Amino acid sequence: QVQLVESGGGLVQAGDSLRLSCAASGRTFSTYVMVWFRQAPGKEREFVAAVSWTGTSTYYQEPVKGRFTISRDNSKNTVYLQMDTLKSEDTGVYYCAADAPPWRNSYYYIRPSSFRDMDYWGKGTLVTVSS
Repeated sequence: QVQLVESGGGLVQAGDSLRLSCAASGRTFSTYVMVWFRQAPGKEREFVAAVSWTGTSTYYQEPVKGRFTISRDNSKNTVYLQMDTLKSEDTGVYYCAADAPPWRNSYYYIRPSSFRDMDYWGKGTLVTVSS
């Protein structure tokens, strides 16, 4: 069992930065692939970024490549999402999710329905970017 709690959301202006955190409970945190999703109003939940259990491999959705960085600290049971050069289209609720191993190919995470296959979810943190 893994419980996830996101934090770090808020209201910022376009071009600003935010760092989201996701604190996990459970001794098996380091074995899970950790994933960030987001959901804009009226839209389906979409994949943002994923990190392998070692932290050495990552995937990103195309719109955030070069602006967002996912990382994890297994000693702290925490995964992060550093978001730079924020845009108004980044607005939404950001969710942290845990996916049981193995580390899969990029299409598994990037495909539109990937959120349906995650094992555990946090309740989300709201990010609002004003233009």
